[in-house]
Amino acid sequence: MSTESAYLIATLTAPPTGEELAALSGRVGALEVRADLVGDLDPETLRASFAGDLIYTLRSQAEGGRGAERDGDRESRIVESSVGYDLVDLEAARDNGSGLLAAIAPERRLLSWHGSASELDELRGRFATMEAIGARYYKLVPEAVTTGDGLLPLAFAKGIGRDDVIAFSSGAAGGWTRLLAPRLGARVVYGSAGWEPAAAGQLSIERLRLDYGLPELPEVRDLYGIVGNPVRHSLSPRLYNRMFRERGIPAAYLPFSVDTFGDFWLDVVESGSLDVLGFTLKGLSITAPFKEIALAVSGATSPLAERIGSANTLTNRRGVWEAESTDPEGVLGPLRARGMELAGRRVAVVGAGGAGRAAAFALARGGARVTLVNRSAERGRRVALELDVDFVPFEEFEPGAYDLLVNATPLGRGDGDELPFDPAHLRSDSVVVDLAYVPEASTALVSAVRAAGAVAIDGREVLFAQAIPQALTMTGEELSPDQLDDLRAPESRS
Repeated sequence: MSTESAYLIATLTAPPTGEELAALSGRVGALEVRADLVGDLDPETLRASFAGDLIYTLRSQAEGGRGAERDGDRESRIVESSVGYDLVDLEAARDNGSGLLAAIAPERRLLSWHGSASELDELRGRFATMEAIGARYYKLVPEAVTTGDGLLPLAFAKGIGRDDVIAFSSGAAGGWTRLLAPRLGARVVYGSAGWEPAAAGQLSIERLRLDYGLPELPEVRDLYGIVGNPVRHSLSPRLYNRMFRERGIPAAYLPFSVDTFGDFWLDVVESGSLDVLGFTLKGLSITAPFKEIALAVSGATSPLAERIGSANTLTNRRGVWEAESTDPEGVLGPLRARGMELAGRRVAVVGAGGAGRAAAFALARGGARVTLVNRSAERGRRVALELDVDFVPFEEFEPGAYDLLVNATPLGRGDGDELPFDPAHLRSDSVVVDLAYVPEASTALVSAVRAAGAVAIDGREVLFAQAIPQALTMTGEELSPDQLDDLRAPESRS
């Protein structure tokens, strides 16, 4: 299987240290200095620690940046400050004066446009205008309001078929297009140098490397992905894309950030647009808040998913989308690995969404005495009745009364977030399973539970346990056990 390489561009959103520049050197092809964010940095100082190309960008407010709008000030600043840079980002709509173009030779120009577009002809017409100016690269970035909007720049790139055209969507809903774009046009991918993105939808260089294997660009024919809101934190791409790379499978796993599942289903899944681009969508991991509607749109459902009333897995089998839930194994697997017997245990599941339903069902089937806890008493009672478990309103919940507690809510993710319950009220022999996780650390809940002296099972273990049967269902491949180490929080790694 042929493998190309992407030209990775690390965008600076804060002034870098020499150590940070040295860490990027050799890992990316270029460093983009967003002068509207970090000021005008001396290129020679940067080159002392960074060996790649340097790109000067003064993004205007009109195109999503913080740069000055007055033409005279802007033109003189770009001309003076970009001396010594290999490439200069010029905005086609305002950086087209004869003086500026005379100062920046075509081979140093990265001609860009950021804005709104809804038709292919709009992008074609805009590109025709840009092409007349002449540049090394042409960059067109329409904003994606919905996930389906991201199909427009990809269709444009495929149709024009040029390796000097960079086309993807901005916005959280268009983040997935950044990962397919280098396979349809210029092999260029932007990532933030640190964790703070320069634009919505942009991933860090670290995540691009760890989760998507960049700068390598192996062949991709089949697509898989995670659908939810939010999905930026998801570590599922790290699991699947590593498996695909190591086994030479021509596939990629993408993050689909979705506001309305119905629109995503019609515009991306059922439209056939990905097939026109040369890809086949084979499977989807479904996360909050769409697990129940995923079951509803499927063409076939497993008895388990039907019983739970939600699905976290959709698999395309000869044009029929089949629904399954591997969420029960996500809870049971880590408990089984610790030798924990469920029979007779008092268990509280906090949250009555799709994940909570699956956890309550699995634990009750394992012999535990399950109580469902939920803020909305009406919903909680209904779900508890459907699953034949007990229910307690959130305000009456006493954590110390239970042997095992499962957090199936988004509460307690980050520092300062509200916790689903007070860990100080837990017994010393209590076990807490947090279905949530954050990318680079333990959740606030997990940290607080451990500080209180109780046992906490991190959401990464839950993710991996449910991903094992999910991957087998969607791809026919088994995840490697050592991939769990890729997911562990830094403080948990040996």
